[in-house]
Amino acid sequence: MNRLFFQPHQAGLSKVQAAEYTLRNINPDVLFEVHNYNITTVENFQHFMDRISNGGLEEGKPVDLVLSCVDNFEARMAINTACNELGQTWMESGVSENAVSGHIQLIIPGESACFACAPPLVVAANIDEKTLKREGVCAASLPTTMGVVAGILVQNVLKFLLNFGTVSFYLGYNAMQDFFPTMSMKPNPQCDDRNCRKQQEEYKKKVAALPKPEVVQEEEEIIHEDNEWGIELVSEVSEEELKNSSGPVPDLPEGITVAYTIPEKQEDSVAEVTVEDSGESLEDLMAKMKNM
Repeated sequence: MNRLFFQPHQAGLSKVQAAEYTLRNINPDVLFEVHNYNITTVENFQHFMDRISNGGLEEGKPVDLVLSCVDNFEARMAINTACNELGQTWMESGVSENAVSGHIQLIIPGESACFACAPPLVVAANIDEKTLKREGVCAASLPTTMGVVAGILVQNVLKFLLNFGTVSFYLGYNAMQDFFPTMSMKPNPQCDDRNCRKQQEEYKKKVAALPKPEVVQEEEEIIHEDNEWGIELVSEVSEEELKNSSGPVPDLPEGITVAYTIPEKQEDSVAEVTVEDSGESLEDLMAKMKNM
């Protein structure tokens, strides 16, 4: 409890009661509704679903967002099951057992992967999260890691609810390397949760019903075709010269073009010059040149 907000004078209180007292002292104007029970039991699960469906600020309206800050696999799966059945958007968060890494995940039923599609710990470490809890072993507690993950979660909540910035679908935190991996995961069509598969089908229908955007092909704007100075650009190469300097274009797959072509080589042809034989000797010709 030290990593949350537990204070010595709150000894004997449940987690939710201690949380309510601390938060109410920080901001007494906030309305709190506290339930101290195990949501994985059938009776409590039904009440939990009812509060998601009807626990909004307006009586009878669903909540805007569910935040998961639980510390065990079964509770996460219970929240995932309830939100899939109700189509409720929620954010999952967690810190690893060694307390030096964590993550947050936005889950929109049908649109993004639910917790059953790919549990974050399984994605990150390729291990079964169910095997982590060991009898008699307490997970490490590092308040700084908890604080970083909590801050990232709340920042993502604000961006989602107030509609600003980029909302992360998955954002991890590795304290050892100060590494923040981010990704978005599509839902698994073979997810074990039937309500997740149902939400996927409804999302596909919703997308198919949307009007398809028209693709408008813009014409390339000619810059400075006419100008007040009467300047005109004239090519120094004629069309004939340009044609002669280009070669055949090879047959290439669609989408590939050549930057230039090599002109075909032309053999140089020199006109032959013939001289008539006068029959005079070299000495006679040289004598004629001297007399000129």
